[in-house]
Amino acid sequence: MGAYIIRRIFGMLLVLVAVSLIVYLIFIVIPGGDPAQRIAGRTATPANIASIRHKLGLDKHGFTGFFIQWFSLVKQLFTAKLVSYANQTNVVSQIKQGLPATFSLSIGAGIIWMGFGVLVGTISAVKAGRISDRLITAFALIGISLPVAWLGLILRYFLAGERGSPSWFPDGGYVPLTSNPWQWFYHLLLPWFTLAVLFIGFYGRVLRSNILDTINEDFVRTAKAKGLTSRRILVKHVLRASLIPIVTLFGLDFASVLGGGAIITESVYNLHGVGWYAAQSIQSEDLPPLMGVTLYGAMFIVVFTLIVDLAYAYLDPRIRLS
Repeated sequence: MGAYIIRRIFGMLLVLVAVSLIVYLIFIVIPGGDPAQRIAGRTATPANIASIRHKLGLDKHGFTGFFIQWFSLVKQLFTAKLVSYANQTNVVSQIKQGLPATFSLSIGAGIIWMGFGVLVGTISAVKAGRISDRLITAFALIGISLPVAWLGLILRYFLAGERGSPSWFPDGGYVPLTSNPWQWFYHLLLPWFTLAVLFIGFYGRVLRSNILDTINEDFVRTAKAKGLTSRRILVKHVLRASLIPIVTLFGLDFASVLGGGAIITESVYNLHGVGWYAAQSIQSEDLPPLMGVTLYGAMFIVVFTLIVDLAYAYLDPRIRLS
């Protein structure tokens, strides 16, 4: 197990290096023109552009110049010195400020979509072919089809008092958990539900299919032959093996949400998280924050991929990590 973890950590570092190279190519090299001008923003002065060109090594050319520029950019990011030249703020500091809101949104929504997704998928599989299964399938497809932005606006309009009527929920905003736990929970209820609806339907459909396939496996027939109860077989054997693809999906989805994937939800509800920060940077065409958020999201994805691989061994004893 220890050797496996070491190899995976080394692989994660290689992936991050590859992602940083790709980010540099996409944002700096491929668009053409003067990269210093794009990094400096629309209101930059010639002196600022010249300073950025020299600081990032953009005045150097050739194969060596490419790696000097890439290393300079990555070094500034991981040493917390990357600056948004549009508003003179530190990119890493801004991302850190948005982490509490993004973590709160992601963790709460993740618990909801994972819990209800497993519940919906299990009930649908147990009741396969019956009216309840068809109703669950219909609601799951509706949930998958609802655009997050539209659902968020509708919920705000009817439940947050935008019509001028008394509001059932706060109209957006974020209250820190350490400041007021109840207001933290109260302000995040609608964003949690909005973000989780899409995943609940999708996870439920995937788990239903996995359970129906797993029921016909040899180890399930063996458990039945031993006289185990249907409930024990479902929970201890069928569901445990069926959750492996769900764990994979959850790890990647949760990591992408943490890395700014909840950009629409955060923007609709005015949650000043990492996604909201990315949305503001897109509107102002601010390049350094976009590069920082992209690498930040990639880091979470590779970390959660490792966690998912380790969870496999627990869920399925047939899998051994070596």
